[in-house]
Amino acid sequence: MRGVMRRTFLAACAAVLFSGAALAQDYPSRPVKIIVPFPAGGSNDIIARIVAQKLTERNGQTFLVENRGGAGGNIGAETVASAEPDGYTLLLTAPPPLTINGALYKKLPFDPAKAFAPVALIASVPIVLVVNPSVQAKNVGELIALAKAKPGSLNFGSSGIGSTNHLAGELLKSMAGVDIVHVPYRGAAPAMNDLLAGQIPFMFDNMPAVLPQVQGKAINAIAVAGVKRAEALPDVPTVADTVPGFEASSWFGLVAPAKTPAPALAKLSGELETILKMPDVKKRLAELGAEPGTVFGDAFGQFMTDETAKWGKLVKASGATVD
Repeated sequence: MRGVMRRTFLAACAAVLFSGAALAQDYPSRPVKIIVPFPAGGSNDIIARIVAQKLTERNGQTFLVENRGGAGGNIGAETVASAEPDGYTLLLTAPPPLTINGALYKKLPFDPAKAFAPVALIASVPIVLVVNPSVQAKNVGELIALAKAKPGSLNFGSSGIGSTNHLAGELLKSMAGVDIVHVPYRGAAPAMNDLLAGQIPFMFDNMPAVLPQVQGKAINAIAVAGVKRAEALPDVPTVADTVPGFEASSWFGLVAPAKTPAPALAKLSGELETILKMPDVKKRLAELGAEPGTVFGDAFGQFMTDETAKWGKLVKASGATVD
């Protein structure tokens, strides 16, 4: 009897393994939608389209980027959280809906810690402090002096309340002891448009979005918010050179709805690990000032847990909240 039960158990295990292998081999068998929860034109959108193109080329199925901005990334994130967990609706996003908004919003229609299955850290990007050329500040020290000379009159834009770019500004406000006013936008691209037009004097924004404007001399980069200078802007100092201890950076990650079959997640992680090592992809990301991710699967899940704790403390300290 025990022999029969053992054979039955082994047969069941083999069937599960076979079906998992078959799913991984067959996936994707139809187009895959990658939701970007911010408007087109920003860093998130740019990097998502690089990845989508490579996934399409390698899998014989279209990976289509769809922008669903609003509510600090929550609208797009909720779309994925409530989607069928079959691997055909994915979320490629900056930190807010995954690691910041849980502390920022009093009510969310999803639990960031439970709604998603981690796939991969796609890229890490420096945050850059940029100013309109009309601003009489060529470095961080001069910007701080300008803010202190006119308390409450210097505005800074961001891609939205609770974005890493917003929190970078709040960090500067706190650490430098300046009274600057946050102006949130519905995405990085609208904020950049107003910076270019001189409607706002300065902002923190991700390297991929600011680099073309800096290279075209439409705006001035006065500092990098990370712990070291950026390869794409080697002559630009860090904020920490003037405000010791200052550090803010951003990243982009891919997740799927929770309970997405493990074989599909593994297939995606494996594909992305290969793609992010490709010379042309590394070159393209480097041109944008981004570095390819090296964290996949469960390790990316732990990374997000750590980031949630870090940003949660900053949100609380800043007093930022959204009803």
